[in-house]
Amino acid sequence: MKTSTPHPAPAPVGATAPRAPRAPRATRKTAPKAAAAPAVKKAATPATRKAAAAAKPAPANQKVGATTAAPAAADKPPKPPKVRLVRDSFTMPETDFALVAVLKARALGLGRAAKKSELLRAGLQLLSQQDAPGLLTALERLQPIKTGRPKRGD
Repeated sequence: MKTSTPHPAPAPVGATAPRAPRAPRATRKTAPKAAAAPAVKKAATPATRKAAAAAKPAPANQKVGATTAAPAAADKPPKPPKVRLVRDSFTMPETDFALVAVLKARALGLGRAAKKSELLRAGLQLLSQQDAPGLLTALERLQPIKTGRPKRGD
């Protein structure tokens, strides 16, 4: 037959039980240490992190010679920085605007849909490859127009 010990009554909410006094700790007598200079931690750079990761041994549960995802990520080429886009508007004659439509149709016939901005950017790339006399010839072939917005009646 088991004898039960009486359980203490639960403490009221918010009350804490009194603590027993602690026994003093045993102290060891050791020789005093020389004052050491405080250690200064350097900020970890990406290069030091990679070196530390490479120096770590493989986990025990991993097979020897097994590849991990980290080396595959290192093989990827770095992403090019984002290019800031600039929005602009300009005026051009209707004949040049019609030429944009003709070039868009030609590109579509070649199996590549092209936007107006792509055609203008491609034209700029081609003009930038021209030598000075070729650029001047292309500019002189253009019909001169008034700058600014056209009037409402035009």
